[in-house]
Amino acid sequence: MDPTSTLRIVIPGSTGHVGQILAPHFHRQGHSVTVLSRKVHAAPWKVLPWNGRDLGDWAKEVDGSDVVINLAGRSVDCRYTEAHRREIMDSRIDSTRVIGRAIAEAIHPPKVWLNASTATIYRHALDRPMDERTGEIGGSEPDAPGEWTFSIDVARRWEQAFFEASTPRTRKIAMRSAMIMGPGKGAAFDVFLKLVRLGLGGTMGSGRQFVSWIHDTDFVRVIDLLIAEDRLDGTFNICAPNPLPQRDFMRTLRQAQSARLALPATKWMLEVGAFFLRTETELILKSRRVVPARLLEAGFKFSFPDWPAAAHDLVERWRNPVSADSYRSAKMD
Repeated sequence: MDPTSTLRIVIPGSTGHVGQILAPHFHRQGHSVTVLSRKVHAAPWKVLPWNGRDLGDWAKEVDGSDVVINLAGRSVDCRYTEAHRREIMDSRIDSTRVIGRAIAEAIHPPKVWLNASTATIYRHALDRPMDERTGEIGGSEPDAPGEWTFSIDVARRWEQAFFEASTPRTRKIAMRSAMIMGPGKGAAFDVFLKLVRLGLGGTMGSGRQFVSWIHDTDFVRVIDLLIAEDRLDGTFNICAPNPLPQRDFMRTLRQAQSARLALPATKWMLEVGAFFLRTETELILKSRRVVPARLLEAGFKFSFPDWPAAAHDLVERWRNPVSADSYRSAKMD
């Protein structure tokens, strides 16, 4: 696909952190952006209502579009109650299936469909990196907590619904994304930095568990590549090439912030904290040692392949906020 042409891009489920990165990015590039949201809101681009389950007028935007990027799905930053589990699972599978129907019924289907997935699909890995070809899908580990097994089951069924969709004229890519690091409020980096600023950014659990991540500048560059290169399809790990143990991840962030106090948190302390914050410790304790083998094979050059440079850049952006679009434009020129 010609990266210099004006594209029609449809983004279902764009109100989360990832959508708040991508929609402005594409808008700044001059592309025609349509967002599908459960709640219509004012934006510099078109916003249409949908319920993430049923076909509607929104499907007309898919017919004739160039790119669909499905980001829909209930946040996993919650307690895994029965009701929340059902919402997490259904919101991903239902939205993927109905988008597949819209593409299948389109007279002029999009050239490429990118669907969100997650790097948590791999097993808890301390021993070796997990890439797209040799990585081991988790879920069968005998000692894995139920919350971890649930998240893997969600990822597997999510991808299954995506690849089962009959869209022979549309190239498809499943995006197994790691944590996307940007200074935006409420994003993963904001949470980690807040812990550091409060003196709570020490080792969590054993500290041996690996953290996989990607700088937001590299994230949008990866998406641009996946759209532009017609030869790329299938599953891609979207993460920096150098994951690192949690103790080193937090130590580096403390150094970038010039923070001295760093209280550690044992597993039981994290369980108590997660209960009161209404979230799960899986987000911290599971080792995600994921690497982007296919991106590297495709020739992608990371602007931030290592965490120290990324952490210093993100802290500086947090301290001196500038327009995210202006920042990325300067980085990508």
